[in-house]
Amino acid sequence: MKPTKKTRRTDHAERLIAAPLVDVFAAFTSADTLARWLPPDGATGTFEQVDLCAGGGFRLRLTFDDPEVETKSDDDGDVVDVHIPVLDDGRLIVWEVAFESDDPRFSGTMAMHWYLSRQGGGTLVTVDAHHVPPGISAKDHVAGLNSSLANLARVVEGASS
Repeated sequence: MKPTKKTRRTDHAERLIAAPLVDVFAAFTSADTLARWLPPDGATGTFEQVDLCAGGGFRLRLTFDDPEVETKSDDDGDVVDVHIPVLDDGRLIVWEVAFESDDPRFSGTMAMHWYLSRQGGGTLVTVDAHHVPPGISAKDHVAGLNSSLANLARVVEGASS
């Protein structure tokens, strides 16, 4: 597929989390913890397969509380297959995300780069999602990224206190 302007879109979100970097990084490498924070508000995530190490990945099914949400994979939810090529000791996590969908608007692989850095006694988490499929609205995607970051803060800040 030849990249077009729409397929080159990058969405961005960041949040300062009041928790040590080691705790934030651990939230990316524990299946139980990842399932608690990654799904945005209004969604629940269930792993169908999980291997949270460099070279591994996961298959996650998202189901939504609102039956009016347009799903990408089937009538019940969204399914994503994620390959983890980089898991760099708490500094960078790279996910290659492919949506399971027959709709060409969701085809291709989105690269999510999660950057973690110590800042102000906490951890700044920045996520850049590159090559976002054009079927995902930028507004909804950024809202979802921010929701996941808020969930991450809630989960790790509670564990750190």
